[in-house]
Amino acid sequence: MCFHCSFGGFGHGGFGVPIELRGYGNHRLLRQPLTYHPITLQQPSVPYVRTSHHAYSEKQMAPHFYNGFHHNAAAAQTPPVPAQGMKVDRNNTALVITDPQNDFLSPTGAAWNLVKDSVAENHTIENIELLFKTAKENKFKVFVSPHWYYPYDQKWKFGGVLEHLMHDLKMYQRKSPLSLEGFTGSGADFLDRYKPYIEDGQTVICSPHKIFGPEANDLVLQLRKQRISRVILAGMSGNLCVESHMRELMEQGFEVAVVHDATASAKMNDLDGDKAAKTNFRMIASASWSTNETINKMRSSHR
Repeated sequence: MCFHCSFGGFGHGGFGVPIELRGYGNHRLLRQPLTYHPITLQQPSVPYVRTSHHAYSEKQMAPHFYNGFHHNAAAAQTPPVPAQGMKVDRNNTALVITDPQNDFLSPTGAAWNLVKDSVAENHTIENIELLFKTAKENKFKVFVSPHWYYPYDQKWKFGGVLEHLMHDLKMYQRKSPLSLEGFTGSGADFLDRYKPYIEDGQTVICSPHKIFGPEANDLVLQLRKQRISRVILAGMSGNLCVESHMRELMEQGFEVAVVHDATASAKMNDLDGDKAAKTNFRMIASASWSTNETINKMRSSHR
């Protein structure tokens, strides 16, 4: 018969120490009550003490010994989410806004009912405008990656779930790439409050992305031609176009800071796109900042 007691802790270089006490026959050890004291860790960052005492047969001893040890070792090795950061310098950092358009951000837009709760919670409309205003005031280059569909795009033979939904809702419709007939005030048009920043002759309006990411448009080319290596990213919608732009730009070698409250996502049934997006922003991007944090960094970048 074996007695087993285990002590575990993690802190600065945590540890797990299983201790085995053995006795056989009529040895006095088996006749004495088992006593133990928990280990006191020196300066633990996250205190954790586990004590147990059990009587096991020899065959039972091995799995208990190793399972307890590996459980404690795994807990000790789980790292925190690392600190995020990206230096902001107007010489190589640009603001990129995806889909600042009526179909997502106007109450008359085709997708408004899907995103309105998230837009209200994040103050998305106001925060995007603050980013535009701050970028212009502090001489940052601004790029817009819009979403436009032409009649022939409606004839695609297959697509993903929300890709189909966008087509079904008739989002971002334009007559043709060569015509602005019916464009002003439509769902494909930019929100009126953003037009002074977008239509100032300085903002780069890229060719349209067609699904979610910038792989099909000229955003990456435009950024590289301006020697931009760092991107402050915001816009619509969070878990679709913003996240897809973030992923592709990271893969293309850019540093990307996402402004997590200058975006919004669909909430439908038990699906929360906003929560999913913010999780991935923190796990993938170079940084995930609030609008206020971003504004402060842009204003102080050249002082």
